[in-house]
Amino acid sequence: MSAPPPVFEDRVRAALASPQLRVALERATRRFASSRTTALASLPHSETVREQARDIRARTLARLPEYLGRFADAVEAAGGRVHWAADGESACRIVRDIAASNDVRRIVKSKSMVSEEIGLNGTLESAGFEVVESDLGEYIVQLAGHAPSHLIAPAIHLTKEQVGRLLHEKLGIPLTDNPEEMTAAARVQLRQVFLTADMGVSGVNFGVARTGSLCLVTNEGNGRMTTSLPRIHVALMGIERLVPTLGDLSVMLQVLARSATGQKLSVYTSVITGPRRAGQGEPDGPEQLHVVLLDNGRAGLLGTDSAEILFCIRCGACLNTCPVYQSIGGHAYGGAYSGPVGSVLMPGLFGITRWQDLPHASSLCGACRDACPVGIDLPSLLLRQRKDAAAAGPSPSWLGPGMRFYRRAATLPVLFRAGATLARLTTRLAAGRSGWLRRLPPPLSGWTRCRDFPALARESFHTQYRRHRAEQGKERLGHE
Repeated sequence: MSAPPPVFEDRVRAALASPQLRVALERATRRFASSRTTALASLPHSETVREQARDIRARTLARLPEYLGRFADAVEAAGGRVHWAADGESACRIVRDIAASNDVRRIVKSKSMVSEEIGLNGTLESAGFEVVESDLGEYIVQLAGHAPSHLIAPAIHLTKEQVGRLLHEKLGIPLTDNPEEMTAAARVQLRQVFLTADMGVSGVNFGVARTGSLCLVTNEGNGRMTTSLPRIHVALMGIERLVPTLGDLSVMLQVLARSATGQKLSVYTSVITGPRRAGQGEPDGPEQLHVVLLDNGRAGLLGTDSAEILFCIRCGACLNTCPVYQSIGGHAYGGAYSGPVGSVLMPGLFGITRWQDLPHASSLCGACRDACPVGIDLPSLLLRQRKDAAAAGPSPSWLGPGMRFYRRAATLPVLFRAGATLARLTTRLAAGRSGWLRRLPPPLSGWTRCRDFPALARESFHTQYRRHRAEQGKERLGHE
């Protein structure tokens, strides 16, 4: 019998114990966050554009069945075929059957978070198909046998030195940590894959309801190679990833790249409408286009307190600003989606029982809400998920009595002040000159197992406030 997967706490502890992970995360997230700030500063009326983007997402989701129907009709009118998948299993089966019925042997993939969500690679490989990731980051983690650890930078958890050793071991190239040399080596390997693949699989950043177009946003040419060179193109798309018109798409593109990588526009922004029309003299493109529309719990979120998470455009900005993600990386979350968005989306899609730890993986500092290009109130969503987790249980045995004691103390000012004074004196005495407590007794030991706890201030806020008001009163009397 195989060992059970590690629990969230164990994954966090392993992440915190890795100095290489901290170096890799600091390098990448700091660069992304800085680039985002600069890029948004270059966008005139950026807050107005972000409000427009949020409004587009809200309007689309409010009429999602209508827009989905329009989109499906437009895709088929352009020569494509639409497949509806209720869950991940049916989506994998659809893609597998398309490959089998077309005598496919080799499949090349562009980056797709939906494919990670449903575990597509494993299904296809079990059925005997060769599957090769073509996004450089995805290719690296595939070689390493890892899952992606970031929405837009799958190999963010690896340093360039680690990547160099990996490519040396797997591809036999000379050992190097030069990014240009490593990229060139990977390109040589992938070129032959593009030329010999029978089917290409991609994600979809946005689908346009009016025209049936698919918008793919990448920084590498692999997206265009994947969708145009093989004779079959399969596009995987969550049902929420729609915009009504091309004009709405232009608004979303103004905030997507700036929030994701700090660019005004990604290097490759492709809009695909239907397969190749050979009868109209089109020499390039696939013979077949299949669009798989995935529900997998999304419809169940509509109309709930957590529906706002479906506004997400997968830019990764919330991950880059989250102090928890910056400390533990993506793998510690345990699912396809990590960071603040994953902490809401995974319980929302798949139930709070399995993912009840994730809503607690947040400091609730609000940085994710400020960074989100469509203004998702992630802290509020996380608090709602925490409430659901508490209701789902089981809770620690000490939590109920502890909260009842706190409620009693909080309603009796004399008792509350006495308790605060005792805690202040005790923590300052135990902390000594450093001002930090490195060990707390159970159940508070859960905090100091991974980080120190600050001693309470010498004076409470209430005491400082009363003194400040008294001093203000004396000043007013002096002026009179």
